[in-house]
Amino acid sequence: MSGWRMLITGTAVAALAVTGTASVSAPADASVCSAVGFHGGDVGSTGSAGSSQIGLGSMDFGSYRAGGKKPQGPLVKLRGASTAIQWVTGPRSPNRTDQRFSITSTDVGVPWDNGSGQVLMAFGDTWGRCAGQMVWRHNTMLRSNGSSNLDNGITFPNAIPGAIRSGASVTPAHPTFAQPMLNAIAIRNTEVGKIPTGGISINGVQFMSYMSIHQWTGPGRWVTNYSAIAVSRDNGQTWTTDNNTVRANLELTVPGITQLAQGHGRFQMGAFLRSGGYVYQYGTPNGRLGAAFISRFRPADILNLNRYEYYRGGGAWSPRPIDAVPIVRQPMSEMSVAYNGYLKRFVMLSERAGSIELRTSPTPVGPWSGEKAIVPATQTQGLYAPFIHPRSTGRSLYFVASRWDDYNVMLIRTDLAKVR
Repeated sequence: MSGWRMLITGTAVAALAVTGTASVSAPADASVCSAVGFHGGDVGSTGSAGSSQIGLGSMDFGSYRAGGKKPQGPLVKLRGASTAIQWVTGPRSPNRTDQRFSITSTDVGVPWDNGSGQVLMAFGDTWGRCAGQMVWRHNTMLRSNGSSNLDNGITFPNAIPGAIRSGASVTPAHPTFAQPMLNAIAIRNTEVGKIPTGGISINGVQFMSYMSIHQWTGPGRWVTNYSAIAVSRDNGQTWTTDNNTVRANLELTVPGITQLAQGHGRFQMGAFLRSGGYVYQYGTPNGRLGAAFISRFRPADILNLNRYEYYRGGGAWSPRPIDAVPIVRQPMSEMSVAYNGYLKRFVMLSERAGSIELRTSPTPVGPWSGEKAIVPATQTQGLYAPFIHPRSTGRSLYFVASRWDDYNVMLIRTDLAKVR
């Protein structure tokens, strides 16, 4: 049993989860721009949550020539309850993230309040130029100014090497290249990436949930090795995975090893909500076809899976993840949840068949209403990963979403008074 414990506490869990072995080597060639360690490269087909397969060798976002991809288009004009405010990232963004942070194309953009006036945003697969070449990062992060007037958009201060409240973590050698938060093994059918799914600040410490991707298998489908929580004590400048928080995507329970328990597969993507004396974590399995589940814990116990409770229905909680029951039926995608003062209800955003859907509930656990399309797929194709902005509390619901063809993140406002 000691062998299981040793393997599960390192990056070898990526290999263990599928192959049962830890004999995996990282690519020998590290990026000349990355200070985080091995970076990965074109080592087979990898991809992102928006697609099934991407051959990185054919990518050239610098000249906007890539098979199956388009240049970043104009900001979409929506009708009805929702309005697109701005491109948050990319060459068409007022932020010009391509020039200021070497972020030409990216997705996800999970936002959370850092507890000291800024809103941090964690992005998924990211491309941008550095040292004269197009470089791919598994993920990266920007720090926004945290203004509550989101009609003026989301803005990022300039990046300054060593300054933990500047726009991004950068090095003196490459002061406009936002560093990756976490790197992955970057080997096909082992671990092709690490994608953020949620973030929260507790007592000035930043916590980010992420999923380790084993394989992309089709549109809206992927297989994870595990989920985990990474920790930053310097405002997102550097990140370290707490191996005690690993949830292996294996339907296997091994007594004494918390990371191996049946039911962990229901929490491969995780969104945080702080309400009352608890932090709630909403979970879904890998891909966009599963149901939604919920766990809770006291804020001080975020890194102790043994203190997590799982909702089993009827107001009851269990210490066993296998007892968690669906709070929203499938199919569910990446999601975000926040309390809304205008509706006086909790609001959940998710994506289904290209539409951004809204649900409401009087409590964090439910009962959740049926979904209402606040951005129908008929208005714009390829939207996914809707995340509520932490400054959004009133009649205007602000959230970010990614659009696949542009492979960038936009800010959207929905007038809740017009949602019927």
